[in-house]
Amino acid sequence: MTDNLVLNMDAYLPLRDVVFNTLREAILKGDLKPGERLMELQLASKLGVSRTPIREAIRMLEQEGLAVTVPRKGAEVAKMTLKDMEDVLEIRDTLDELAARVACSRISEEQLERLKQIKKQFEDSLQTQDVKKIAQADVNFHDVIYEATGNPKLVSLLNNLREQIYRYRIEYLKDASSYPTLIKEHEAILEALQSRDEEKVTHAMHEHVRNQATAVKNIIQQQE
Repeated sequence: MTDNLVLNMDAYLPLRDVVFNTLREAILKGDLKPGERLMELQLASKLGVSRTPIREAIRMLEQEGLAVTVPRKGAEVAKMTLKDMEDVLEIRDTLDELAARVACSRISEEQLERLKQIKKQFEDSLQTQDVKKIAQADVNFHDVIYEATGNPKLVSLLNNLREQIYRYRIEYLKDASSYPTLIKEHEAILEALQSRDEEKVTHAMHEHVRNQATAVKNIIQQQE
């Protein structure tokens, strides 16, 4: 197990969330490798906490697809597989297209202006080389579209799915060569929403998700 594992304390979060964020970051950064065991006792000792928040954090990691429990072996860091990626992004493709289509007729001028500002913030974040910051800026862009649907149930489904695709989003954003394409895709989505063109916005969103799926597929194949 990595020696870089240090608890990132946050006075405003429950301990289980602090442990979860620490383990999540270690997995996404590669400090905890795919297939590596997540032993409660060892993690509790290393992070200086009891086993309860470790157990709760591992459950949260499983919900994100970052950990998996293997019978008679216990929890371990999940491997990224083509099947898992394709399953998740297939659902995301459908739901994001739906969100874009619904938002097209409902998005307010204020939300359009906010989307424009966040698009600029995303482009600025690309200069930082901070993948987590870039990922959050990308999330913020999509959040405005989800909010504009005015459909809390759809937003809830999308938010749940986002946790499962976070790992793939991070892998995609590690490759700076994808940034020009992302900028063009965000621009196409924004322009289609501004013109209230449902056909264009669903096509632009589909292209956005499909390109991510293709890039992540190549990454996974290279790692196999």
